Amino acid sequence: MSKIKVAVIGTGSISGSHINGYIQDPDAELYAFCDINNEQLKAAGEKYGVTRLYTDMDEMLAALPELEAVSVCTWNSAHAQCAIAALNAGKHVLCEKPMAMNANQARAMKEAAEKSGKLLMIGFVRRFGNDCKILKEFINADYFGEIYYAKATYLRRCGNPGGWFGDKSRSGGGPLIDLGVHVIDLVRYLMGNLRPVSVYGATFRKLGDRKHIKGNTAYAAAGKSSEDICDVEDLATAMIRFENGAVLSVEASFSLNIKNDEGKIELFGTKAGAKLNPELELYSETNDYMTNVQLTAPTVLDFNGLFENEIDHFVDCISKGTPCISPADDGVTLMTILDAIYESAQTGHEVILA
Repeated sequence: MSKIKVAVIGTGSISGSHINGYIQDPDAELYAFCDINNEQLKAAGEKYGVTRLYTDMDEMLAALPELEAVSVCTWNSAHAQCAIAALNAGKHVLCEKPMAMNANQARAMKEAAEKSGKLLMIGFVRRFGNDCKILKEFINADYFGEIYYAKATYLRRCGNPGGWFGDKSRSGGGPLIDLGVHVIDLVRYLMGNLRPVSVYGATFRKLGDRKHIKGNTAYAAAGKSSEDICDVEDLATAMIRFENGAVLSVEASFSLNIKNDEGKIELFGTKAGAKLNPELELYSETNDYMTNVQLTAPTVLDFNGLFENEIDHFVDCISKGTPCISPADDGVTLMTILDAIYESAQTGHEVILA
């Protein structure tokens, strides 16, 4: 079987995770790069030995009919445009999260995929983690019973990346669409991809990106400068109600006066509960005593191999017909949730979803 020829559109920081995934996959061939930044494009080509380099996406798609798939790794505002163009050209697409700037764009992407008959997979990489796999095993064994409440938290004390992340015209929003999307999707996936029916949300712009804080470079995006725009929220919170009555509480921040950064999910069921922070802890009852359980197996999210698992799955879906576990439908639902949170925050009222 010949290798699947893949192009990467957008050669910024996240593209490296996709590129390394394709390099290690025996059924994929890293075939071309495309980026509007010619200097960044050439640097990526030299680093990875890719010689088919394009600054115009349409030119690349027209010049390479043999191309079979693309990874879209641009800033958020270009996701829909790039994905739809590639799908219309008959290519399979793996699009980084968030799927788009809003649900309307996401639906247009899904329609393009259906029309072309090609796969549109969304980069919900947390679905491919070892921690998710373990929790899924417990859920499938009915360890938790009915999961009726959950919390998804992704908080940074001073972690605005700058660059395009703080520019709403390119990002679509702040920590909600950048960080919250990860944990919202992870919890929804673990709970069985439930349909949301209502959302209440609030967002705040109180602290900004805090450029004055000294020695704070942990989250600096490539190309960050002192002139960066910052017009996105620095905190978002929401309550999401699902069709079966279950509720998910969400918090996501770039800047918040807390002691330490936090990234955790919590599940609460009729038989047991769980916290992933970052190790997995289980809470239940044994012989009429409350019991806390910690596994001896590693349960902390292992980033080594995380994106490789995602890329392997994408390639397998194309080459072997493996059912996609991160399909466009889920991306549309996630964007619908995010739209509703931002709408609720603006109006001050609950948003009812059809």
